[in-house]
Amino acid sequence: QVQLVESGGGLVQAGGSLRLSCVASGRFFSINAMGWYRQAPGKQRELVAAIGRGAVAAYGDSVKGRFTISTDNAKNTVYLQMNSLKPEDTAVYYCHAEISDVTRRPVDYWGKGTLVTVSS
Repeated sequence: QVQLVESGGGLVQAGGSLRLSCVASGRFFSINAMGWYRQAPGKQRELVAAIGRGAVAAYGDSVKGRFTISTDNAKNTVYLQMNSLKPEDTAVYYCHAEISDVTRRPVDYWGKGTLVTVSS
């Protein structure tokens, strides 16, 4: 059973920084991609950032230049460094991973989410 566990959320003032972490655990063949999505109250879930095995990253337009995604492949961990935070970044942040299981079948997994609140 694969699990994604996020950490690092919390309350921060506008202009501040936070770093989110997400660790994948369990039995699997490989991690193909990892990323972060967020969902604010009353809004749809949106892509924040994602990174594939070739370390090519993609970002949502609203976070470009402020957020950085990175991975530690040895630790099966993805990070999201969030700088210059704005009140509109307030949301529940979800970790996502596409993982090939032991039969090499790709499966999407989601974490339970971590709340980020940015005060003005």
